[in-house]
Amino acid sequence: MLPHQIELLSPARTADIGIEAVNHGADAVYIGGPSFGARTSADNSVQDIARLAKHAHRFGARIYVTVNTILRDDELEPARKLIRQLYDAGADALIIQDMGLLELDLPPIQLHASTQTDIRTVEKAVFLQNAGLSKLVLARELTLPQIRAIYDALDADRCIVEFFIHGALCVAYSGQCYVSHAQTGRSANRGDCSQACRLPYEVKDSQGRIVAHDKHVLSMKDNNQSDNLRALIEAGARSFKIEGRYKDMGYVKNITAHYRRLFDEILEERPELGRASSGRCTFSFTPDPDQNFNREFTDYFVNGRKDDIGAFDTPKNPGRPIGWVTQVGPNWVELQCDDTATVIHNGDGLCYLDLHRELVGLQINRAEPQAEAGRFRVYPKDALEGLRHLKRGTVVNRNRDMDWVRTLDKKSAERRIGVWMQLARTADGLRLELTDEDGHTGHAELACALEPARDAAQAHQKLREALGRLGETLFTPIDIALAFDEPLFVPASLLNPLRRDAVAALEAARAKAFTRLPRGVPVEPPAPYPEDTLTYLANVYNHKARDFYAKHGVKVIASAYESHEEAGEVSLMITKHCVRFSLSLCPKQAKGVTGVQGTVRAEPLTITHNNEKLTLRFDCKPCEMHVVGRIKPAVMQAVPASPITFYRQRPAATA
Repeated sequence: MLPHQIELLSPARTADIGIEAVNHGADAVYIGGPSFGARTSADNSVQDIARLAKHAHRFGARIYVTVNTILRDDELEPARKLIRQLYDAGADALIIQDMGLLELDLPPIQLHASTQTDIRTVEKAVFLQNAGLSKLVLARELTLPQIRAIYDALDADRCIVEFFIHGALCVAYSGQCYVSHAQTGRSANRGDCSQACRLPYEVKDSQGRIVAHDKHVLSMKDNNQSDNLRALIEAGARSFKIEGRYKDMGYVKNITAHYRRLFDEILEERPELGRASSGRCTFSFTPDPDQNFNREFTDYFVNGRKDDIGAFDTPKNPGRPIGWVTQVGPNWVELQCDDTATVIHNGDGLCYLDLHRELVGLQINRAEPQAEAGRFRVYPKDALEGLRHLKRGTVVNRNRDMDWVRTLDKKSAERRIGVWMQLARTADGLRLELTDEDGHTGHAELACALEPARDAAQAHQKLREALGRLGETLFTPIDIALAFDEPLFVPASLLNPLRRDAVAALEAARAKAFTRLPRGVPVEPPAPYPEDTLTYLANVYNHKARDFYAKHGVKVIASAYESHEEAGEVSLMITKHCVRFSLSLCPKQAKGVTGVQGTVRAEPLTITHNNEKLTLRFDCKPCEMHVVGRIKPAVMQAVPASPITFYRQRPAATA
């Protein structure tokens, strides 16, 4: 993509979801291949990716395939072969984490640095650009000034800034979380995270006092940058990424359409910016992010640290308030809706917070409207005895609207490319020329005898109407010109094949003009890495990755945490989220507070779930939290499939 273009990048669990993402306005789609993607249950065949790429390329949209796990030595050759297959299938770029891939003989496919590469500094961003990466997915924790600083340091003609704008948030800096592997042997860096961050924990201070009980203190709300898009563009972001390779079709349709509308508004305001693909979308529904699963929303750190970024009560979807309980019967609940126009449907999902502020689900089997406006008697799917603390006055939310679900189960969008059409006479018949909004042209000619129209007054109008029936093609008419004055009658039996052949010629011209994204060229001599020592935090898991960093001047290279060389307590997660701050226990918050200042210190806390105990340590200078623990003996004793060892200290100098 070009530096002035704005790209909306949508996720796809499957090729069919990816096709609908394109239909709903995505400029690009990212999807997992058959293996080596950081979502273990979101794999797709090379044939499906080829099918998706063919559809996307018709609109000039791009397909990026995730190969963003860290790889063992025995996986490098299978990964290389897969990448060749993906390139041949039409994939436009790879999203990667493992730098060992840069040392392999790859096809000339563009490479993007995954968020798993943990890009938080100008120095690392510039290094990755100089190593040949063409797009950098920045850490979600960055502020607008930090994004701008990275953008200013990059060459916009060589490297694009990408940023997540919607979806679930990992509490850790991406690529810097090992809790799952330490506790279960399932590595987040290899696409198999156990999501310990979504569990409830008991929090204790250094004296053993309970600070919080059964709170999801590591669970974040969901990311939503809808109000910050203009500011992010000003900061230099050009590719805007929606999280969600596990999400269903309805989510991808709705969220893609939501951001498509927002970006179209911006592009109307900013003519100096351009679309990254072709065509405009129309929707049969009004996009609404609140309708999909979410843990409520936050814009995270984009505008600085805030105290409401956590979803501490529940990691589930609380939905939106809909009304309150008026009566509880033997097998039914009567509800009064806040808005009397609200309709509750069979199959809707409702929920409420019990007295312990835990979310309780209430799925409706049958809903019956009552005489009073906005009042419904609902019959839950489950027995009322299991609905804790449900009583008169309980506020009820709806987190699944079946009417909305059914709307998105159907065809819900059309994407069309605008064309100018001109019909002209030739010496022996007619010529139809189409020019699309990107400047591509296609034409068809028809040898035929032409007759004057009987209804001269209506002849041109009818001819334009007939030409404009582009049906299920990619195109929609912008203007239809007739390059002759005399009223002519052209029967549908002649006009239809002429139009069909011209459309086919235009599609062929578009396909011929489509170009692959160029591979970034590393600078020579190799750019030095910003540090000369790498710990397990660098996630180096194969000898090719080690060779890459050694080539770039790193002297000491430790192997990845997954190689089981870290037996003691280490940082299992590094995060910008601070539990002390969120619980109003931060020393900086106490500054200036009479009687409190100086008494609050950033001492460690402990968090416990069942028998799993972790320590929270606080590094106040960069304002970061470390979740500290050790690998479980059972996990340590499991021999890695491809063990690997690097230098733990500088090698002795040779004479």
